[in-house]
Amino acid sequence: MNLLSLHTGAFACKAIILALAAPTPNAAAQTSPVREKASVVIVHGAFADGSDWAKVIPFLQAEGVRVVAVQNPLTSLEDDVAATKRAIAAQPGKVVLVGHSWGGSVITQAGTDRQVASLVYVAALAPDVGEASADLGKNYAAPAGLAHLVADAEGFLTLSPQGLSKYFAQDLTEAATRVMAATQGPIQAKSFEQKLTAAAWKDKPSWYIISENDRMIQPELQRALAKKIGAHVTSLAASHVPQQSQAANVAAVILDAVESSSR
Repeated sequence: MNLLSLHTGAFACKAIILALAAPTPNAAAQTSPVREKASVVIVHGAFADGSDWAKVIPFLQAEGVRVVAVQNPLTSLEDDVAATKRAIAAQPGKVVLVGHSWGGSVITQAGTDRQVASLVYVAALAPDVGEASADLGKNYAAPAGLAHLVADAEGFLTLSPQGLSKYFAQDLTEAATRVMAATQGPIQAKSFEQKLTAAAWKDKPSWYIISENDRMIQPELQRALAKKIGAHVTSLAASHVPQQSQAANVAAVILDAVESSSR
């Protein structure tokens, strides 16, 4: 065998070795990191429980999103924050934390947890450090729905059936509001006077859904809060519970936050 044949054979052998060593397209795809979707933890408000989100949850699950609805004890800000933090800790990774109404105060305090990637406020309160939830509406006319609160001997508040049907969820059927009245969670009135010691919206990206027909939290206040926290804003012609009357639209906002937080 001459020198040229030896050189040609060695070159061919080297080419074969390199080709075998190179990863195939499928192998490269298998070694690429898989993007994990953020989970969603939902915090209900006063006069409600986790079932308040039963219409939104299927939309999120249909997109492969892991969802947990917190069952707040509604006994104090600290107790609700603790329940929310337990739910956050049970998730495998990043969390989009969603709060409705009073739940906005809860996620503002609990959302400083390192797992929380973003916040979604739905017709919700968003106090600053040193503010109580009750402080937020002092410069606005009292919402009509507050006249229908009923206090028991231990200071827990509920909404009357008329308050629920005419002011809390006026865009739902009477049959639906009767169920809401039966399942509502009474809240300890003192919770609204407790001052926050943290404000997660200062450091976390936020989304805010304004309910333009709200009779429990003034739409003007909601717009002011959304501006204060620098949120991505969506306005809906809805009552205080857009998660029930416009579930698909609310789910779309949450999914936008999930997509942004999963990058």
